[in-house]
Amino acid sequence: MQEQPLSDITVLDFGQVYNGPYCGFLLAQAGARVIKVESLIGETLRSRGVKSTASYPFAVLNVNKESITLNIKSTQGQALLKKLVSQVDVVLENFAPGTMARYGIGAKQLRACNPQLIYASSTGYGNAPGPYRDFLGMDITLQAMTGVMSITGEENSTPLKTAAAFADFIAGTHLYAGIVSALYARKNSSEGASVDISMQDCVLPTLATALGSYYLHGEPPKRAGNRHPGRSLAPYNVYVAADGHIAIIAIREGHWRKLCTAMEKTDLINDPRFKDFPARCKNMQELDAEITRWTATRTRAEILAQTQAHGVICAPVQDLIDVVNDPHLAARGTLKTSSHKHLGNIAQMQTAIRFTDIEPPELTQPPELGANTRLVLTELAGLSNEDIDRLYQQEAI
Repeated sequence: MQEQPLSDITVLDFGQVYNGPYCGFLLAQAGARVIKVESLIGETLRSRGVKSTASYPFAVLNVNKESITLNIKSTQGQALLKKLVSQVDVVLENFAPGTMARYGIGAKQLRACNPQLIYASSTGYGNAPGPYRDFLGMDITLQAMTGVMSITGEENSTPLKTAAAFADFIAGTHLYAGIVSALYARKNSSEGASVDISMQDCVLPTLATALGSYYLHGEPPKRAGNRHPGRSLAPYNVYVAADGHIAIIAIREGHWRKLCTAMEKTDLINDPRFKDFPARCKNMQELDAEITRWTATRTRAEILAQTQAHGVICAPVQDLIDVVNDPHLAARGTLKTSSHKHLGNIAQMQTAIRFTDIEPPELTQPPELGANTRLVLTELAGLSNEDIDRLYQQEAI
C-alpha cells in the first residue's frame, strides 16, 4: 500500500457542525494528522448530548481525528494557539465571520506566526467585502438566499428546501479543494495562503440548468416538482412502481427509443406527440401517463432490470434503510458497519476521494473531548506536564 497523499500534513481543525468537520474528515482520510480543536464544552454537535440526532453526524465526520480543548477567549489560549501554529500546516474554521480575528488569532495574525501556514475559512458569504459579508449563514438560509428554494417543490406549493444539507457539504468539499490547492502552490512558493470559501459561491454553479432556462425564456422557471427545472427534457420524472417509485430520464433521442423498447411500446417512438424533445415536453402529461401505465404494474427491481438491459438511465427511489444497506456502497467500501456506544450498529462512510492503488485509512472512533490535549501540547508546543497542569488550572484548556 502506498503512503497517503497528505501524510506529511498537520491540521488544526476548528470545524463546527457539518461544513468544517467534513473538510477535516476529507483531510484525515487523505492521511493528514487532523487535530480537532474544541471549546471546553465541545463543538456544537458534541455539546448537544451523547444521544441525539447529532450523535450520528458527529460520529461519521470526526473519525481519524485527535481532540484538544482550547479556550480561544483567554489570553493563555490565544498564546498557546500561536505556539501550536508554528508547527502545523493548516488551520481551518467555519465560525461566524470575524470570530477568530476578534480574538487576535485570525488569518493575518496566525500567518505572521507561520508564513507557510494555510489559513482556510468557510462562511456563509465569504470574507471579502460585500453587503452580506457579516450575515450568519446556515444550510437552510443559503438554500433560501441562493435561489435553490425558489425552484424546489411543486408548481403551486410554497418554496421548499432539500432535506439533504447539501450547501454545508458542498462548501466543505470546496474548503478541502482550496486547502489542497494552496498546499500544492506552497511547494513552489514556500508561502502560505488564506483560503476564503463562501457557501453562496459554492451553491451558485448548481443552478446552471435553472439559470439556463431563465436566460432562454426571460423569466425564472416555475417550480417543477420532480420534472426538469427548465421543462426542456422529457421523460424526466419519478414514476409510481408497484412497490414504490422509480426515477427515469432520457437526455438523448436514443434514450427515448431505448425506453420505448424496454416498455415494449415501440409504437410510441413515431407517435407525433412524442417524436422529439419539443413534442414530448409539450405533451409531458400524456407522456408521463404512458410511462406510469407501464411502471405501476411492475416492481422497482423488475423495472430496473428491464431498463438496465436496454441502456435506459433509471434508478429506484431508495429509502434510508435501503441506503445504509446498499450493496454497491458496501462493495466499494464506502459504507463500513461499526458499533456506536449509544446508537448501536451504524453505517460509517469512507471518503469519496479515492485513488486506484491507495486504500483509505481504517476508520477510528471519534475522539473523546480533549483526549489528546496533553499529547499534542507536549509534541507540538514543547510543554512540560507542569506547564499543561497550569493551563488546566487557568481554564485555558
